[in-house]
Amino acid sequence: MERNLTPSRKADRGNTDRAALNQLLDEVLVGYVGLNLDEGPLVLPVSFARDADLVLFHGSTASRRMQAFANGAQICFTVAVADAIKVGRSAFGTGMQYRSACLFGTCEVLDGAAKSRALEAYTDRYLPGRTAEVRPMTTKEAAATMVLALPIQTWSMKVAEGFPGDAADDVAGPAWAGVVPLATGYGQPIPNPDLNAEIAVPPSVQGLNGDLR
Repeated sequence: MERNLTPSRKADRGNTDRAALNQLLDEVLVGYVGLNLDEGPLVLPVSFARDADLVLFHGSTASRRMQAFANGAQICFTVAVADAIKVGRSAFGTGMQYRSACLFGTCEVLDGAAKSRALEAYTDRYLPGRTAEVRPMTTKEAAATMVLALPIQTWSMKVAEGFPGDAADDVAGPAWAGVVPLATGYGQPIPNPDLNAEIAVPPSVQGLNGDLR
């Protein structure tokens, strides 16, 4: 069956700009993977990284989820971010500015140099430059870790922008309307209780929010 990639509701919010999809994938820290297991559907929150035309996942080689992915399970990977609250003049007109995307396909297992490169990309996606600050992964750690790649080929993106579109009668009424932007950020780093007090906050951590100290 051919998959319909056009939003079934408010199709005008569909976005086919690959650069916009890349930006969304690079911005969101947690996504959701859905797949069918023998006992029924399962949706799990996962960390991930984008490396060019691939979405990377990693997990334990003993994980049933990872094994299902490795065995060719069809998956749906979803990401979303809320950019603002739309405050309408009515409850019906209240909503969100958001960007969301669904990616579909099957994953491939990465091994050897491709696996090592992917794990480095994964670490540096969350903490840019961190791989250069810490020891390499041991052979035992690598053996316990499975890395999967989902090609960015079949996907659908939906974007809601702008202001609330209130009915004329509501526009003439007394209720306030507008947009309230949402923002997230990093706080001050908290050192591990057993950390040597002489060890400074590394550049990779400082860089998360400008120059954290």
